[in-house]
Amino acid sequence: MLNMNNEPQGRRKFNVRPNDSRRRAVLHKADGKIVGIGRIEEDVVKSAYRRWAPVYDATFGKISTVGRKHVVEVINQRRGRVLEVGVGTGLSLSDYKRDLEIVGIDLSPDMLEKARERVANDRLSHVTGLHEMDASALSFPDASFDTVVAMYVMTVVPDPEKVMRELARVTKPGGEVVLVNHFSQEEGVRGWVERRMAPFAEIIGWRPVFDVSRVLGCTDLQMVQRQALRPWGIFTMMRFQRHAAVTADAAE
Repeated sequence: MLNMNNEPQGRRKFNVRPNDSRRRAVLHKADGKIVGIGRIEEDVVKSAYRRWAPVYDATFGKISTVGRKHVVEVINQRRGRVLEVGVGTGLSLSDYKRDLEIVGIDLSPDMLEKARERVANDRLSHVTGLHEMDASALSFPDASFDTVVAMYVMTVVPDPEKVMRELARVTKPGGEVVLVNHFSQEEGVRGWVERRMAPFAEIIGWRPVFDVSRVLGCTDLQMVQRQALRPWGIFTMMRFQRHAAVTADAAE
């Protein structure tokens, strides 16, 4: 039965443009690379996705369809319990095979409301929980899931490095963490456009400038695959395996 309850280094400024009296969008450099906006606060994310919720499926949902379906096909080759972080309006839920148990979380209650409607209308009995939850402070015990997937999420969360550690923590030893994300370029037309969009991150709700290094620092995870996805290679799938020895050692 679907559970409908909620569960609970030095940087140099590169470009600054004020958004309001409380915050400024700041591009910063680390190790000589532009890595993006420092933080997008949780209330800003919720506000942005409150605006996106009514039109998400018909806009970004269309753009992300091919990549999202490809990733779900990969996950459908696995077994067990799956956590989808940033489940949004639940666009992927009906594509998972029925012998997987799917749990979804999202920070946006407006997006989750759409996902719950989809589960009820489509009778998706393999979806056993949808929770409003912060991806950087997951309420699940260690090693709860065989697979954890975060699609189009890491450019949204306030602290990507902390989120990666949480994804690893709730993944079983030998299990997989799968990401789909946009990673920015420093050169070319695309890089130019991304930098011009960066000061508006709080308005659009995601970071146009976001370096891949921000998801590679978790020592509990080993990347086993990296693949550019259609359309146009804007998004990348990365698969990580949870080190089997880490959880075992911690439990001793």
